[in-house]
Amino acid sequence: MKDKPIPRVKICCISSIEEAMLAIQAGASALGLVGHMPSGPGIISDELIATIAASVPPPVDTFLLTSETTTDGIIRHHQRVRTRTIQLVDTLKEGRYQDLRHALPGVKIVQVIHVSDDLSLQQAIDISTEVDAILLDSGNPHKKVQELGGTGRIHDWNISRRIVQSLEVPVFLAGGLHAGNVSEALEQVSPFGVDICSGVRTNGKLDIQKMDRLFARIFDRLP
Repeated sequence: MKDKPIPRVKICCISSIEEAMLAIQAGASALGLVGHMPSGPGIISDELIATIAASVPPPVDTFLLTSETTTDGIIRHHQRVRTRTIQLVDTLKEGRYQDLRHALPGVKIVQVIHVSDDLSLQQAIDISTEVDAILLDSGNPHKKVQELGGTGRIHDWNISRRIVQSLEVPVFLAGGLHAGNVSEALEQVSPFGVDICSGVRTNGKLDIQKMDRLFARIFDRLP
């Protein structure tokens, strides 16, 4: 029987070089750096994002979380911070993904889908051919003050599983994950990777014990 691949782990809401190094030492393969957002945790300045991104050694990936919705805005945001990947937390409302490819060669593009109902499946299918990966989260971009991530809420993993089964590109799972439920999430959804922010924090700060327990669950080191 073929072993299941080890899932990638992205630790999000990184707020300092020290947090970045702690996450890498624990086993993170990617770090999320949150730019300006209408709401949610982990927002830091573009200057700090650039500083942290420059300090992270390959092969660890660095994700810029941007709420920009035009290609011009996204390109300008990335040029200020120089991460290896761009995570679009909202839908692209002006321009094309190909414009981003042309302007930012070598930079990977990850599109967030906020899973709410069966329409999320079709949205993911439609976008998947344009991007390098999909990330499934539990925000609500339609609220008056948009929720574009970091809600700490779980969404319907049945829909997430169907999305994973329907796509050829990698799919990350986010939304309310922590050491107590990550094993179930991996078993039920079988994502390429998981993305955790609040589940490894205490009072907003990265909690080494929570993070170690999470990785132990993921790597089956705990009973």
